[in-house]
Amino acid sequence: MKETLNSIRNRPRFKLYTDLSLEEYEANLKDYLDKNHDQFYGNINKEVATIFVRTELDDYWKPNLSLRIEKEDDTTVIRGVFGPSASVWTFFMFLYFLLTVSWMTFFTLYYVEKQIKTDNYPWSLPCSFVVLFLIAVTYAGARFGQHKAKYEMSLLRRFAEESTLHVEKED
Repeated sequence: MKETLNSIRNRPRFKLYTDLSLEEYEANLKDYLDKNHDQFYGNINKEVATIFVRTELDDYWKPNLSLRIEKEDDTTVIRGVFGPSASVWTFFMFLYFLLTVSWMTFFTLYYVEKQIKTDNYPWSLPCSFVVLFLIAVTYAGARFGQHKAKYEMSLLRRFAEESTLHVEKED
């Protein structure tokens, strides 16, 4: 149990095993959510649960706890992931990909231009610096969102610890 607790506290993913059935674990989560309905809300069924923190503002980086409940042999496996919504995550990864490819393109144009000693792309080096700046701005935006959601993330971690650790299967 201590290993799972440390995993929940230190990483955005965790995995634990329980002897509860899918239906029993679903009922356990619903009971915990009902007891804490003033602080949390979410969607729960016997395979997937998504938990959110109730807040006055609905920010773009609002974190959630996604739980996937699966059956392996006679054991129920609970896989949890903390993080922003999938659309926010995908958007930032798309920006990183697009900007990185752009930087590589501009820098390659600059490098080739210098190797063949032409002056066809004088704008390539300044453009590569602009793209590096945009990558830094994207990174800063992501860090700002993470910082802004820090309190909500700690509440979600507490939810995960209190709602799931007491049902963890002992080795």
